[in-house]
Amino acid sequence: MLVAVSSERQEMDASVDRLFGRCPCFILVDTDTNEFRAEPNPAQGAPGGAGIAAAQFVVRQGAKAVLTGNVGPNAMQVLSAAEIPVYAAAERTVSEALDAFRQGQLQTLGGPTVANDFGKGGASASGPGFGIGRGMGGGRGMGEGR
Repeated sequence: MLVAVSSERQEMDASVDRLFGRCPCFILVDTDTNEFRAEPNPAQGAPGGAGIAAAQFVVRQGAKAVLTGNVGPNAMQVLSAAEIPVYAAAERTVSEALDAFRQGQLQTLGGPTVANDFGKGGASASGPGFGIGRGMGGGRGMGEGR
């Protein structure tokens, strides 16, 4: 299985970067062979949409899982659509994160609870919520996110 790890440097002893979309590079590891390669994150310096571009890059690389610190809702939507689970691996080196992943010790980020709650306003008994309606259809279209 190919696992993508957001990394501060192009080495296995580097720290997992806490920012998925703006990390300097991704370490792509084949968990079956332990072979790895470091790929610069093409979205790191993007003026906007870095998370989406980084997620698309990871999908194109063929990753089947992501280990990182934090993933924004738009990047999470791309990864979820590609059925790539995302695991919380902050405060570890890339090697430590991979070991924890192999041992089933990492928690997934996102998942059904988070994905279903993005963009929902604070609905009340008197009508729809007036949240900002970002992502995952919570705004219900046609200006209903207000």
